[in-house]
Amino acid sequence: MATITHVRTLDYAAKMLGEDVELLKAIVWNDDNLTYGSIISVYTGPDETITALTDDGVDELSDMLREARRTTQTWHSFLDDFLDDPELVTRFKAQTPR
Repeated sequence: MATITHVRTLDYAAKMLGEDVELLKAIVWNDDNLTYGSIISVYTGPDETITALTDDGVDELSDMLREARRTTQTWHSFLDDFLDDPELVTRFKAQTPR
């Protein structure tokens, strides 16, 4: 594995990917959703962290979302499987898949 020299915050990754940051937060909340080491916690204070992604994490998330959006059915299944918040699931299902 290559040495990690930089990471991207979820806010920046969302902008890069053209995604809703709440969707990305909901996906990476469970760190089992991406390969180990792709999600990084950055401590900004004693009890404060922000989540960031490695380049591999951004690529993996991008691939995951592209595959999930193949059809409306795969998108809805993806949302049911990867998001724990029913309100977010409902909100993202109501949006037109890309």
